[in-house]
Parts: sequence; structure tokens; C-alpha cells
Amino acid sequence: MTMLRLIAMLLAGLILSGLPALAQGRNNRGAEPGDFDFYVLALSWSPGFCELDGGSDRNREQCASGANLRFVVHGLWPQYERGYPSDCGPSGRTPSRIALDQAQGLFPSESLARYEWRKHGTCSGSSPSDYFADIRRARDKVAIPPSLAKADSDQSWTALDIERAFVAANPGLRTDMMSVGCKRGVLQEVRICFSKDLRNFQTCQEVDRSGCRTRDITVVAPR
Repeated sequence: MTMLRLIAMLLAGLILSGLPALAQGRNNRGAEPGDFDFYVLALSWSPGFCELDGGSDRNREQCASGANLRFVVHGLWPQYERGYPSDCGPSGRTPSRIALDQAQGLFPSESLARYEWRKHGTCSGSSPSDYFADIRRARDKVAIPPSLAKADSDQSWTALDIERAFVAANPGLRTDMMSVGCKRGVLQEVRICFSKDLRNFQTCQEVDRSGCRTRDITVVAPR
């Protein structure tokens, strides 16, 4: 083996071994605000979330008897094509009362709104008021399929059928622009990708591939 060939092989190995680290490095804490590719709107199916995770005090407001919540906003997340930024700062910046008023009726609790701003909103490049206004814009663009909006008993779906129901209710949306999340076979949330300006739905391969692999998904009805 010649010296040149050996050097070439070593360089190739270093490049290949570095690829996962580069991809993993795109999950950046403290990244530059506004530096991202698109948004993900995560809509939590509250009955399913409360079925599995509603026992803690921090979820008391969302999962209280008679709350009767269905899809609620989990978050609007700046996203890279691979990975995502988080906790972009600046440190100590908190939403004002006026800003939090923008979030009323979107999140199931104010504490979640505060958390989502801190982890994801600080990466948007927007002020807290503008970030919460953008969440409302994105949420208003998504129509919930009637079969889910009015569900009053537990149902069994496949992830693909849930996606197709959202596609049918939302012109311009395709199944490769979203994913369905589940836990222990119970629907947890639907994630829909938007362009950075929130004008259009967006293809998102990594998000699409991250969806639920379970064949049958239980859609728990409000209790």
C-alpha cells in the first residue's frame, strides 16, 4: 500500500466518522436566534397525553376532570433539516404579561407557554409577543378533521389514516409534511411542518420519519 493511498484512506475515515457528529451538533443549545430552516407546529392530543402522563401536579390544569380538552398546542419549534436549536437565550429574558396574553387559549397552561418560549421561542429570532402571535397564526391555519374534533368515544386508527384525515381537511398539506406521535399505542400528538414565514406547509423528511411505528393507535376520547 502506497503512502498516498494510506493517507487518502485515513482522510476518508476521518470525514465519515465526523458526519454523525456534525449532524448531532445541529441540535444546538444556545444557537443563534433566527438561524433555522422551518417550523414544526406540535399539537398535543390532550386525552391521550392525560391518559398516560396526567398524574403529576404540573399537568393538573390540563388533565383536570371536566377540562374536556382535545388538540392543544404543545409548541412551535424552529427546526433544522437535521436536528433543531434550543435554549437560544438571551439568559433571563422572560415573557411579559402582555406577551403571555397572546398565548391564552392556545396552550393548556401558562407554565407550558413559558417553558416553550424558553426552550424554543428564544430560537425564533422574534420577541415573546411576536412568537406567541406566530403560534396563533400557525394554529389557525390547521383544520382539525371532524372525526377527531368531535370524537366522543375511544377510536382505533393507523398513523397513516390520521395523516390522511389531516390532509383531507387541509388543502396543500401532504403526508410527508407531518408525523403522528404515539406512546404505548396511544395517540400523543400530531406534528405539522411549516415554512419559516408560516405561509405554507413544508416537507420535512426527518420529522416525517420520526412518526409512530405502531400499527394500531388508540385515540382516547375526552373523559
